[in-house]
Amino acid sequence: MLSVTRLAQLPRWGGSVLAPVVRSVPRWQSGVRVFSQDARSGFARHAERRKAAASPGLKESLQAPATGRSFQIGQGALAGAATVGLGALCFYGLGLAHEPGAVEKRLIWPEHVKERIRHTYLYFGGSIGLTAASALAVFRTPALLNLAMRQGMVALGVSIAAMIGSGMLVRSIPYENTGPKHLAWLLHSGVMGLMVAPLCLLGGPILTRAAWYTAGMVGGLSTVAACAPSDKFLYMGGPLAMGLGVVLVSSIGSAFMPPTTALGAGMYSIALYGGLILFGGFLLYDTQKIMHRAEHHPPMMAGVRQYDPINASIGIYMDTMNIFIRIAQILAMSGGSRRK
Repeated sequence: MLSVTRLAQLPRWGGSVLAPVVRSVPRWQSGVRVFSQDARSGFARHAERRKAAASPGLKESLQAPATGRSFQIGQGALAGAATVGLGALCFYGLGLAHEPGAVEKRLIWPEHVKERIRHTYLYFGGSIGLTAASALAVFRTPALLNLAMRQGMVALGVSIAAMIGSGMLVRSIPYENTGPKHLAWLLHSGVMGLMVAPLCLLGGPILTRAAWYTAGMVGGLSTVAACAPSDKFLYMGGPLAMGLGVVLVSSIGSAFMPPTTALGAGMYSIALYGGLILFGGFLLYDTQKIMHRAEHHPPMMAGVRQYDPINASIGIYMDTMNIFIRIAQILAMSGGSRRK
């Protein structure tokens, strides 16, 4: 009863003893609070704008000036691929593989297999010589040289169509039609000479060094392919085809993107260094494919197409040309940087 009486005697606020006490806030204090909140939000917006300006987006990064990092990455990848190639040359050249390669198998090959491989490499050497002669003739003819040096979408499309079309023409003609087959082969070599003629502007010393480096690279990779087991590199067709698509897109893109931007420099580096590594892998693949076809193609009989050494040589010929072009470009770039 005492507690109830004391509770009844307590003063009442708002009609209930349990109601919370609400203090009245002066108007000037509420205005200060709103002003301080606006000031904090203003500082936050300013900090966000500064952060956005400090971290550019993807478009700004791709259009930023080139820093040379893409070329350093390409050179590092090329050095790594060269190290792997030298290791493979030592491994297979010393006979450390458990399976016999073409070098061991040639002792038991029949004579027609050896003759097929010999004729294939004779046509390969002939294609290289014809291309060099054609490029020199175009370089000494101003009208043809101007035609070869044209730029733009139309010129690029015509060049690609001419190379692919002449190659398809050579492959489509059977080897039994000796006259048309050899004319198409001469045409294809001449078209390739027209395409590489502008490289003569780099000068004789650079092209001579590029030729020697190309010969060393082709010889070393061919030795690796000959000493390795006969089907070791024949499973690389799928990855090489995907890599070819990447290099082709980069080559076309670098023709229109300025190399002074990060995107243009990256695409040019992929087309240059990545292409050199890629066509080195293609050379291993095509070399073993030549030996495999020469060994397993049926002999001459009725109803069976004759072994075609011209078609068999086109693969390693195109690989060698792509390797030579990229080595010449790398030497020209390194020479220009030393002069600077």
